[in-house]
Amino acid sequence: MPMHRCWLDVRPASWRSMALAWAAGCMLLGGVAQAAGLWVPARDNEVVEVLRERSLTAQEKAWRALRAQARAQPGDVTLAVAVASQAIQWSRQDGDPRWLGQAQAALGHWWTQATPPPEVRLLRATVLQSTHDFDAALRDLRALAQLPASALVPAQRAQAWLTLASVLQVTAQYDEAQRACEALAQVPSPWLSQACSLELRSHRGEADTAQRGLTQLAQQAPREWSGLVQLIRAELAERLGQTDQAALLYQALLLRQSDAYTEGAYADLLLDQGRASEVLALLKGRERNDALLLRLAEAGAMVNDPANAQRVAALRARFAAARERGDSVHRREEARFTLRLLRQPAQALQLAQRNWAVQKEPADARILLEAARAAGVAQPAADMRAFMQRWGWSDRRLEVLL
Repeated sequence: MPMHRCWLDVRPASWRSMALAWAAGCMLLGGVAQAAGLWVPARDNEVVEVLRERSLTAQEKAWRALRAQARAQPGDVTLAVAVASQAIQWSRQDGDPRWLGQAQAALGHWWTQATPPPEVRLLRATVLQSTHDFDAALRDLRALAQLPASALVPAQRAQAWLTLASVLQVTAQYDEAQRACEALAQVPSPWLSQACSLELRSHRGEADTAQRGLTQLAQQAPREWSGLVQLIRAELAERLGQTDQAALLYQALLLRQSDAYTEGAYADLLLDQGRASEVLALLKGRERNDALLLRLAEAGAMVNDPANAQRVAALRARFAAARERGDSVHRREEARFTLRLLRQPAQALQLAQRNWAVQKEPADARILLEAARAAGVAQPAADMRAFMQRWGWSDRRLEVLL
């Protein structure tokens, strides 16, 4: 799953989802399920799945009971929303794409309906944007934006506007994203509108002003949302070349809550500084998450870790499985893997270009420029320079590449 965040994901790539890989059915551990749905291990000692080594916790028992109740009453909106919401929350925490599959399954009764209940439509849009089906997500979100205020409770209305702004931002539709941010002023917490607008301004030529505003806003945000503001600040500081400040913000966030997106973002900062051993320690045990495994592999390559051959093989299998499923969510990560670990710049450039056609975040621009430089192709740099000048992007990492 690409590293992405969305306002609804626990800060979720520069508001985008943890660009979670999508398993539209059954995804075997390691991501090596074949299109036919059956995977035969190549060796007798190959691990298929790791079984539970402990008894269920109270939380796990409650979750299983809730799912069983929802399956027994597939048309019950309240139960379906409860299951889908919990699954989406856990997908944000650990980056396991199978949670998104469970969320979609819970909403299956309404999944293909043109006008499902508003609360279902909001969750469907959340799953769709997490799997990079941005056009379908935007259809749902724009429809929700047209509903009367009474159709959703205030928290749901705020989520709808924030997710709409997020998807519009990741697809570089900045003018409409600004209107979505402004609409947030209608909800009870007007500071959300400020945070939304400030991040947009940071991408539109006002990075320094946005940074000052976010610093002030961090003192006002309710505790349950303050982590989101801190993550925006950390990413902005990194784009401005303030790496020490960014590191402090990431570290503070990880002390409060550990989620896959923040772990990946901080790992990238450490990798840029050559601190591979810290990445290996930070992400130990997080190999199930594709994006975090990629960062472990990059760190392992830096220090010639003997275990790295296994990581590279696992990533190769997972990306191959994603291609067989028709999954395009991993293109940024696959481009990065292909360039930095397989050393195949021409192929990496093709992947990066296809990825850029879908989403346009700084991380997408970076891998595109890195691959183009390694492949000796000049045009992407010229196009990127024009894009950055048009919108006023400020990013020291990209400026170095240009």
